[in-house]
This record gives sequence, C-alpha cells and structure tokens, in this order.
Amino acid sequence: MAIKIDLDVVMAQKKVTVTQLSQAVGITMANISILKTGKARAIRFSTLEKICEVLDCQLGDILKYEAERDKPRSTN
Repeated sequence: MAIKIDLDVVMAQKKVTVTQLSQAVGITMANISILKTGKARAIRFSTLEKICEVLDCQLGDILKYEAERDKPRSTN
C-alpha cells in the first residue's frame, strides 16, 4: 500500500495507549489496532480529525505517501 500509517509512532511519542485513544476518539480498541498495524482499508475524516485532536498532531504526522516502486504500473 502506498499510504503508510505512523499512528503507533505518534502514540508512542505522546505516551497514549490504545485504550486511552480508543476511549477519547470513540472507536473500538480493535479498530485502533487495525489502524496502528496499517491494515485499515478506509478511515472516516471525522475519525482522523478526532485522532489529530486527541494526539495534538497533524494528518501528515500520521499518514505518509510512499510510492510503490516494486509494482509494475497498469497500462489500462
């Protein structure tokens, strides 16, 4: 995936646990864990907004774009 999620890094820097973030944002610990591991396929803007508010960070602190160099591009 070209989008890299650094939520775990920001949480560690801010010393916030999965439980604390889950309660503050209002989503399950399982969904926080999915985000942390980069397995999420989608996320609501309202959830991103709340995460940034709770962690006092910017979207760019959490989400990064990395070009996929190993995959051949489709010509379709």
